[in-house]
Amino acid sequence: MKNILIVEDDELLRKMYAKKLSDLGYGVSQAVNGKEGLDIALKEKPALILLDIRMPVMTGTEMMKELRKNEWGKSVPIIILTNLEANDQITWDVAKTEPAYYLMKAGNRPEVVMEKIKEILEGEKDGKDINS
Repeated sequence: MKNILIVEDDELLRKMYAKKLSDLGYGVSQAVNGKEGLDIALKEKPALILLDIRMPVMTGTEMMKELRKNEWGKSVPIIILTNLEANDQITWDVAKTEPAYYLMKAGNRPEVVMEKIKEILEGEKDGKDINS
């Protein structure tokens, strides 16, 4: 069973994604901030990380920078899921850490996020545009 780490400070969203992923047969770990997420990621080495950007203690961008310094962390797929609108600095910081996808929470239904996760981990693609 592939494990997915959800790093999200919004408890309702974190639990909702954890339930949906669990229902799809994935193992799920959860963290409420980037520091906790980094610690769990380096210990458990999940197959994919679903990551918020704006969080307490350590931001998602800071977590990704630290993660990418680790040999394993250089290649783990990360899906950024945020309500933070991309500006030049945020876009640059995120691009440098090479996430698999950058998705807006408000613009993407949970089912779209699940499809992206399955596409990355299982190679399943149904031809749907991510923004549709």
